[in-house]
Amino acid sequence: MLCARRLGGLGVGVAALGSGRAGRGSLGAGIRAQRVSTTWSPVGAAFNVKPQSSRLDLFSERRGLFGVPELSAPEGFHIAQEKALRDTELLVERACSTPPGPQTVRIFDELSDSLCKVADLADFVKIAHPEPAFREAAEEACRSIGTMVEKLNTDVDLYQSLQKLLADKKVVDSLDPETRRVAELFMFDFEISGIHLDKEKRKRAVDLNVKILDLSSEFLMGANFPNKIEKHLLPEHIRHNFISDGNHVIIDGLHAEAPDDLVREAAYKIFLYPNAGQLKCLEELLSNRDLLAKLVGYSTFSHRALQGTIAKNPETVMQFLEKLSNKLSERTIKDFEMIQGMKMKLNPQKSEVMPWDPPYYSGVIRAERYNIEPSLYCPFFSLGACMEGLNILFNKLLGISLYAEQPAKGEVWCEDVRKLAVVHESEGLLGYIYCDFFQRADKPHQDCHFTIRGGRLKEDGDYQLPVVVLMLNLPHSSRGSPALLTPGVMENLFHEMGHAMHSMLARTRYQHITGTRCPTDFAEVPSILMEYFANDYRVVNQFARHYQTGQPLPKNMVSRLCESKKVCAAADMQLQVFYATLDQIYHGKHPLRRSTTDILKETQEKFYGLPYVPNTAWQLRFSHLVGYGAKYYSYLMSRAVASMVWKECFLQDPFNRATGERYRREMLAHGGGKEPMLMVEGMLQKCPSVDDFVSALVSDLDLDFETFLMDSE
Repeated sequence: MLCARRLGGLGVGVAALGSGRAGRGSLGAGIRAQRVSTTWSPVGAAFNVKPQSSRLDLFSERRGLFGVPELSAPEGFHIAQEKALRDTELLVERACSTPPGPQTVRIFDELSDSLCKVADLADFVKIAHPEPAFREAAEEACRSIGTMVEKLNTDVDLYQSLQKLLADKKVVDSLDPETRRVAELFMFDFEISGIHLDKEKRKRAVDLNVKILDLSSEFLMGANFPNKIEKHLLPEHIRHNFISDGNHVIIDGLHAEAPDDLVREAAYKIFLYPNAGQLKCLEELLSNRDLLAKLVGYSTFSHRALQGTIAKNPETVMQFLEKLSNKLSERTIKDFEMIQGMKMKLNPQKSEVMPWDPPYYSGVIRAERYNIEPSLYCPFFSLGACMEGLNILFNKLLGISLYAEQPAKGEVWCEDVRKLAVVHESEGLLGYIYCDFFQRADKPHQDCHFTIRGGRLKEDGDYQLPVVVLMLNLPHSSRGSPALLTPGVMENLFHEMGHAMHSMLARTRYQHITGTRCPTDFAEVPSILMEYFANDYRVVNQFARHYQTGQPLPKNMVSRLCESKKVCAAADMQLQVFYATLDQIYHGKHPLRRSTTDILKETQEKFYGLPYVPNTAWQLRFSHLVGYGAKYYSYLMSRAVASMVWKECFLQDPFNRATGERYRREMLAHGGGKEPMLMVEGMLQKCPSVDDFVSALVSDLDLDFETFLMDSE
């Protein structure tokens, strides 16, 4: 129930959103507006200067990470987890003794919240804090909370208190839709742990959950582990491209952008060379997932994973992927022919297109056709200008402003982390975004959004404000100039801020469904939609200014950039179809009819078109199989929905306030508290079909919105 990501139970830790009835465009009955602060400053200027050093901090009180008093020192994690565990025991007693009704659901949500507030925060700190003592303490807190979740997932009395509620038709009919959905989600999480089974099977389900967790960790480590090869086995003239280790060379990635074909070929063949231990780990992971799914009543793991999603079932996913593949096939062939032409031009001796070629040669074609050298664009995209652009967009669309707020001593984990207050023009303070944007040693190299605390309506009528972290990996600015973003990083910033706004505006009554705590194929819609705004000249023109001269970014540069993204875009999308199909087959009917490598070979040739390379096993590097098992298709389906929302709602006027409010009301406000397809229907005013999704994706490869807009002016 409580920690869906950890043990398939109580639903902790999946960046959340949402406002059911309490948040439809206003704070709703019973939620008091938050007062504003006089210490806020304009967001653009704040990001283009170094953070203020804490001159007065010598004598000020240390507040603790994220303002949590206990977390002023690593030992505070133990205090926080012990308090959460004590609260949990009391709440379990209350849940088991309370007569069935809405109060049961509120207690369950409070139980989930008490564990989430520690687990989500610790999940972030254990990978992001620069101090080992904090990381270790956070890791221990995660283990401790995980143990409690495992215990709760097998607590029959707790399960029966929820079962009694859902079995009483009169009580269920009296619940409002959001409360009923939350109760059903808790029950779904419970039953995936096998609590409805007899004692022996229940123990088997718990053992399988633990085994799957261990195998997932092992697979993730192996997926990123470098391969070694003896130096003399590599041609001498390419050895300098790789890390040297005595008599060996270390290959830690695909080197996809390397200009030398031989470097890319060597990296591909060595990095993807099969590892017997990793192969066994993957096979066991897939097998155990299948066993668990069958034990709790599903025919495949994919059927279990797709419950409650937009797609609903694996049959719909495969229909979507096959139709998309068919629509893409001619375009993909043309893309490969174009890549082959460029390869023949640069390397006439070996002109066959191989799997290590598309990323490099599509980049060469882009550079030749369009002058999109990042250094030409970066001066127009200072970090401060981009943040101000987001501020302008949110203000016009949603009546929301971003303000920089000086964090208290000890509140942030690194001095270059900025704190933003998210403020609505009439509703007041909605929540906080901590921006951890700059590179540092041991920081994960990923752009992502973390929920630290989910929003919820507390018993006293106050609203628990959501807190999130956005993580990027920007190089530190050179002396005298602000941090300058490439167009790709600017787009990533907009994407991650889409997640953050989802978390801020999903003002749900329950934290279990807050923010991005919704089905995976819906959770990416708000973030991908922001990419469309980031590529529209009318939006970019609001903020893209040369940081030295103030000159605006010329229209034709934005147009060239947008057009360049369509170069070989069909082949890129076809590759995603291949990955998503492979994921579905791996999580489909078991036992698998062939080895995972044979399935890879067959699927690659059918759904991608480039030849399989003998003695490689790309699937062993497919780390998304852990977090997105049976759900990798979500990126494509979310993009299809975002494309439809953009074209049908925002293309005509990306700043239309009425449309922005409708978007908040129909799609952002509910978090996971409403069926995702109903949210999509509410926004589009129609129920889209699989064919509609496919058409939306394919039309993005054609239509040049930028040129269309420029020609019409």
